[in-house]
Amino acid sequence: MKTRITYLQPPSSPFTSTQATLTPSSLKISDLDAAKEVRVTIDLSEVDDDEVRSILTNLHEVHIRWAREQPYGIVSPFGSRVSAGLGVGVSPLQGGDDGDGEGVCRLLRRMFGTGIECANYTDSFTSPPVVSTRFASTSTYQFHSSLPEHNLGEYIVKNICREEGAACAAEWGAADSIDVDYDAVSRALVVSGYWGQPVTPEGWTEEIRAPGRDRDRVEVGLLGTEKAVEAEDIKVGGLLGVVGVDKELKPTLFSFPSRHHVLPREATFDVSFPRPTGTHPTMTISLSPAALEYPAAPEDTTCALHAYLTLPSYIFGDKYQLSTDDPLFLESHHLVALRAVSGATDLEAPDWFVPHWGSNWLLELATPSAGQVPEEWNVTVPLHLRYLRPSESGYRSAGVPWPVVFWACTAEEGTKMGTNPFDRVNLGWDGMFGPRTMFYQVHPSGEKTRHVEDLNVPVLRLEERGFFSSKTVELGTMAAIVLGLLWVLWKLGSVARSSGQKKSDKEKKSQ
Repeated sequence: MKTRITYLQPPSSPFTSTQATLTPSSLKISDLDAAKEVRVTIDLSEVDDDEVRSILTNLHEVHIRWAREQPYGIVSPFGSRVSAGLGVGVSPLQGGDDGDGEGVCRLLRRMFGTGIECANYTDSFTSPPVVSTRFASTSTYQFHSSLPEHNLGEYIVKNICREEGAACAAEWGAADSIDVDYDAVSRALVVSGYWGQPVTPEGWTEEIRAPGRDRDRVEVGLLGTEKAVEAEDIKVGGLLGVVGVDKELKPTLFSFPSRHHVLPREATFDVSFPRPTGTHPTMTISLSPAALEYPAAPEDTTCALHAYLTLPSYIFGDKYQLSTDDPLFLESHHLVALRAVSGATDLEAPDWFVPHWGSNWLLELATPSAGQVPEEWNVTVPLHLRYLRPSESGYRSAGVPWPVVFWACTAEEGTKMGTNPFDRVNLGWDGMFGPRTMFYQVHPSGEKTRHVEDLNVPVLRLEERGFFSSKTVELGTMAAIVLGLLWVLWKLGSVARSSGQKKSDKEKKSQ
C-alpha cells in the first residue's frame, strides 16, 4: 500500500522548519495552515473485503466522486469540483458476471452507507450524454445520489489500512471531497480525500508514522504554488520526504501543465430559485464581474463559460425548449446553447414512475460584451417539477445541488496533460470535452451554509378525513373512470341497437 500526503500552503501562510520534524520513525507536523490531500493506492488483492473484490473484478473501471454540501475552498493544483452528493461512473467488463449492475449498487452501500437508493444499471443508472462528435468518451453508466454523510472512513479503517498507518489516521469524515477509483488494467484501488482547510483553527498538528511493512510506503509533501512561466502550467515548490526512509526532507521545485485551474477568489457564482417556485421553478445562476472575465489562458485558446447541472429525478428541464436556436429565448435567459443532456427527461411521468436517478445538463452560458460587465449577471434556467407522492403537510422538500460552473478553454496541440501528478479526471463533465481542454473553476459563493437549494414542492395533502383527502380523491378518480367507461359502453350499445333497428326496417320495406 502506498500513501501520499500533500499539504498545500497558501502564499500568505508562514512556514518554519520547526513545523515539520522528520525522524527515522515518523514525521511530526505542527500548526500548519494548509489544504491537504491524502491519496491511498492499494492492490486489489490486499483489500480485506471478499465481496468488494469480487465486484471490482467484473468492472473495467469505476470512478466515485463525493463532495460535501457545505462550502469549501479549493487551491491549485487541486482545482476541480463536482456537485454535492455522490457521483458514480462505471464501465462494466465485457463478459463479466455483474451484467445488470446490482453488484455496483451493493458496493456503494457497503462503502458509503446503506441509505443509497440504487438497484441496477437499467433502473438506476443513466448513459452519458452524446450530443457532439467532439466530446470525448466517458463511463458507460452514470449515477448520482444525495449523500450528506457517509461511512467511508469506517470502511477504510476496517478493510484497507487494517486499523494502522497514515490512511487510518486521516479524518475521512471531515473531508470536503473524496474520490474512489479502480481500473482493470492496473488492478489498483485508489482512495483520495481532500480537505480545503485544517480541521482545527490552529492548523494541522499530527504525527505521520512510518509504515509497519517494508512493501508499504508513505510519501509526504509540504508544498506551495508559485507563478509559472507558461499560462497552462502550475509551478510547485517545497519539501518532499519518504517517512521511514529519508533522513531529512528534500527541497523540490517543478512545474507541469494542468487540466484544472483556479480563478481568483472574487470570481464567484450564487444559485437561487425565485419564490414562489410552484411546479415550474427557475434556477438563477448569479455571476460576479470577476467570473465573467476571460481567464488567463494562453493567447491562442478559445474559451467558453459553461454550467453542468445535476438534477435529481423529481426536477428536470425541457430538452426541446433548452435546445432551441430561438435568439429571443436564449438572450432572455443569457444562454448560448444546450451542449449535452442525459438521463430522465420524460415530460409527463410522475416521480414514482421514473426509475433513473435523474439527469445531467451541460449548458454554455452567454457573457456580456467587453466593457459592459454589470455588477451581477444572472443566467436563468427554466425547470419543471414532477408530481411527488402526497404528504400530511401538502408539501415535500426537494433538494437541488448547485451546478459546477467553469470556463473551458482549448489547449495547444502540443500540451500533454498526463504529466500532472495531481491530475483529476472522470468528474462527469470533463469527459465531454477534448483531452487537451483546460478548465477554470468559478467558485461557488460561501455566503450560504449549503450548496444545495431546498424547494417546497406542493403535493396532494394526505388526510385521513375530509373531502380533499388523498383516499377520497383516489376513490373519486376511480369512480369517474368507471362511470365514464359505463357511459361509453352505453353509448356504443345505443348506436348498435339503433343501427340494427334501421337495418330491420329497411329489410321490411324491401319485402
